[in-house]
Amino acid sequence: MATRDDGPGRAGRDEEAPRAGIVRPYALTSGRTRAKVDLPVEATLQLDPSVWDQTWSEDDLTARIVAVCEATPSVAEVSAKVGAPLGVVRVLIGDLIESGYLKVQATLTDHSSTGERHDLIERTLRGLRAI
Repeated sequence: MATRDDGPGRAGRDEEAPRAGIVRPYALTSGRTRAKVDLPVEATLQLDPSVWDQTWSEDDLTARIVAVCEATPSVAEVSAKVGAPLGVVRVLIGDLIESGYLKVQATLTDHSSTGERHDLIERTLRGLRAI
């Protein structure tokens, strides 16, 4: 275990220490805190085939969201699977919807069957537990 040493040579040891790769959420969304699209946490998402015409950087959060959306997850599941705050994920999903790469596949309505309601609630709970 390292001890603190304020003497000469300390700066050299600090430079060698591993640093956290922390990015503030507002930097990922260009300062936006709300999606332009209303996205309930239980809404399920579907990729549009045009998403594969785009080149996605592997280390980009948006690319991770796209990859997770292959399985038609809920908004809450996407947040949990990519390990990003729900607010950030909502903004980025909203951008993907506006660009035509994602579609909101389902939300509960008055005409939803009991099976649809049960499935959506279970998926949402799994996503929330994973957060």
